[in-house]
Amino acid sequence: MISKQQIKTIHSLRLKKYRDQSGLFVGEGPKVVAELLQSFECTYIAALQSWLEANQTFIPAGVRCDTLQPEELAKTSMLEAPQQVIAIFRKQPDALPTTDALQSELCLALDTVQDPGNLGTILRLARWFGINHVICSPTTADIYSPKVVQATMGALGKVKVAYTPLPQYLASLSNEIPVYGTFLDGTNIYDAPLTSRGIIVMGNEGNGISQETASHITQRLYIPPYPMGSPAIESLNVGVATAITCAEFRRRIMPIPNS
Repeated sequence: MISKQQIKTIHSLRLKKYRDQSGLFVGEGPKVVAELLQSFECTYIAALQSWLEANQTFIPAGVRCDTLQPEELAKTSMLEAPQQVIAIFRKQPDALPTTDALQSELCLALDTVQDPGNLGTILRLARWFGINHVICSPTTADIYSPKVVQATMGALGKVKVAYTPLPQYLASLSNEIPVYGTFLDGTNIYDAPLTSRGIIVMGNEGNGISQETASHITQRLYIPPYPMGSPAIESLNVGVATAITCAEFRRRIMPIPNS
């Protein structure tokens, strides 16, 4: 049985100030919790008896576990459709990519991506396309907010994320590290020369990449509509644009074999 105080603690972690104060965050649902248990220190689990029985071997030793009745799960969960298990995890420290990583890998940078669903989707995309580092501006949504954690579907533990002022960070990099960004006046991404290393910057949902950040971008890219020159919507959703951009970068270095 879960206590009222524990329910209050879980609900408090909806708010960033309490996540920052405690260094904790919440994950919910069998898939998300199972993935997070592989990468984060777990401090507490509350779940239906059926989940606890089925996952005994995966629960770290010493972690407090409370058995929930369905009505308690509904009261405790932050989801519209509660999913068997709620767990509290300890956040990890920010991890900026090393110089070696920047010179040999692709990294993503997010300039004020504010929608939690978009941020969660981008972290999943980073995992899918083998991108190990995501660098966020301080005005980007918090990766540990419940909505972002759920949207990542567990990818949060597989991608290293750091928050830092992007213009200053990009200005500090060697000129040998390419910095790409998506713009409406850029070069067609399908014609532009692309590399297997550097940083890809994606911008805010409404305003795109800020002028201060844009001044440090060395190659401006554009995702054209089809057919070329046809009327199109003003811009793509940032999650969709990230998927297209990452796919094109990866296609250049890993050609899809003919069927």
